[in-house]
Amino acid sequence: MLSPDDIQFYLGIFKGLSLADLYELFKMAQVKRIPAGGVYIEQGATSKKLGFIRKGLIRAYRIKDNGDDVTLMLRWENQFIASHDTVILNQPSRFTYQALEDITLMELDYGRMENILDNNPKLSSYRNVILLRMLSEALERMESFVLLTPEERYLHLLTEKPNIFNRVPNKYLATLLGITPVSLSRIRKRISQTPKR
Repeated sequence: MLSPDDIQFYLGIFKGLSLADLYELFKMAQVKRIPAGGVYIEQGATSKKLGFIRKGLIRAYRIKDNGDDVTLMLRWENQFIASHDTVILNQPSRFTYQALEDITLMELDYGRMENILDNNPKLSSYRNVILLRMLSEALERMESFVLLTPEERYLHLLTEKPNIFNRVPNKYLATLLGITPVSLSRIRKRISQTPKR
């Protein structure tokens, strides 16, 4: 069960909803802590976990057939984290979701949550917000690989989360951006040498 401070925090996220509206969700919510290096969602998992990150950073990755470790997604404070495969497609997760730092998050079982949402029109609109945000983020990532250069993808990530490069190893950032660690080093060096306007 959530503490009074947690409840106040989440009332701030779900603006416009009363404690009565959120009561059923709060009853099944739990605060979860995962140590750095721990796994939140295993590849192949079918449970519909939905987390909201209070503290820390999680990456979604997959090991390719050739043994390469590829980072597909990063999530940090004040973002939802879930397997798109299980929540949207009702399929086993294709990726592993691993804590890169000690994580604190609020966790809900999305399968159980759907029953509550179906019976509360106010909450139901938030389901659409969460699902649309997940789809939008996936589409934005796909578009970035078609429309942006690696350097532009780097700058976009830097704008979105300026301290990300102090928190995530270069090898993970490089695969997230679709480049090699050497190329990432060259981009960072080139940008650091560019005079600021």
